[in-house]
Amino acid sequence: MRWIPILAYSFCSVALLGVSAASAEAQAAPAKPSAPEAPVHLMLPPVPKPLLPDSFAGWVAAEAPKNVTDPAQADSANAAALKEYDFTEGALANYKRSGETLTLRALRFHDASDAYGAYSFYRGSGWPREEIGAGAASNHNRVLFWLGSTVVDANFSRIGPMSGSELRELAGQLPLPEGTRALAPPILSNLPKASLDGQTSHYAVGPAGYAGSGGVLPPDLVGFDRGAEAVTATYSLRSGPATLTIIDYPTPQMAAAQENRIRAFLKAGSPKAGDQTQPAWPKPLVDSDQASLEVRRSGPLVAIVSGDAVPDESHKLLVTVHFETNLTSIPQPMESEVAKTGKLLLGIVGLVIIGSSAAILLGFFLGGGRALYRFARGKPVSSVYDIEFIRLDLREEWVEPSETVDKAHPKG
Repeated sequence: MRWIPILAYSFCSVALLGVSAASAEAQAAPAKPSAPEAPVHLMLPPVPKPLLPDSFAGWVAAEAPKNVTDPAQADSANAAALKEYDFTEGALANYKRSGETLTLRALRFHDASDAYGAYSFYRGSGWPREEIGAGAASNHNRVLFWLGSTVVDANFSRIGPMSGSELRELAGQLPLPEGTRALAPPILSNLPKASLDGQTSHYAVGPAGYAGSGGVLPPDLVGFDRGAEAVTATYSLRSGPATLTIIDYPTPQMAAAQENRIRAFLKAGSPKAGDQTQPAWPKPLVDSDQASLEVRRSGPLVAIVSGDAVPDESHKLLVTVHFETNLTSIPQPMESEVAKTGKLLLGIVGLVIIGSSAAILLGFFLGGGRALYRFARGKPVSSVYDIEFIRLDLREEWVEPSETVDKAHPKG
């Protein structure tokens, strides 16, 4: 048996030689080229549309529109108000056409509410209304309009009959916001519509915008630092014009506290010269009929009426301000275990009812069919009294044993 170790040693040697040869061949063989990688497609955000084009309606920019992001560059005199309205960017451009000039200033804000506030800030009360964008007004050669989150201030060297249509063409090229950013300020819906002068409403979210648009109260008394926003509008009543101010606070508790401060401020009257205990009355408040001043709260809203209308009409205007809560159901992100168990039990009960009904109908159909069949054959409908059984005839003829033997073995 000495040949067994020798044979095993030879077999191992051959195996090792084979592995070494395969390894050397693998190293000597050229590497296969790797499969080409699939191209990677990068989804870049869309290029935002410019605020102002190089040309429109025959107007050609003298040079490329200047883009600005600093409110001071867009309007140095009202930079504080632009910051309050959340200014994001702007564009300035000068256009020429047939010896005429047009200066445009486009201001973009975070959303449509801020854009409307800036539009109402720049628009003077009583300016004639124009049909451009979402709202427009004109004052001689100046036209102001807003659309989406953009406000455009246009100054013509000479206004013409086609100036409105030219600006409407420009408005069609402005970028528009989407979703909730395209909504106007909700506080505007609280303004009563009867006797309202539509071109006199001003929306403010800060002291600079409120004071610059002719606010009735001192800005510090409004409470903008607490998240308040205000809207003022003029109403043409029979006895005279009245100004309605509505301030919206985050909570009714804050509104109640601020209402007491405003009522005490109006009750104290205009401070005398040199009195530093309370803020001075703004001019719109000084020019108002003191007997018509009144304050009222409805939920988180505080309304103040001022102006020259008689107290009776001022009070009727004030009581029309009413806050309504819109409750909406919020869907639950997932079903509870109780709801799942209830649905399961209802499903089981439904299956039992369906199965029982099917069994009853099937039994009625089959039993009724069999009864009709028996009735047609002249038998009783029921087979309870029928005597029916199978009969087996098991009788056999008896044969004597001797006869069987004789038949099996006949004689002779």
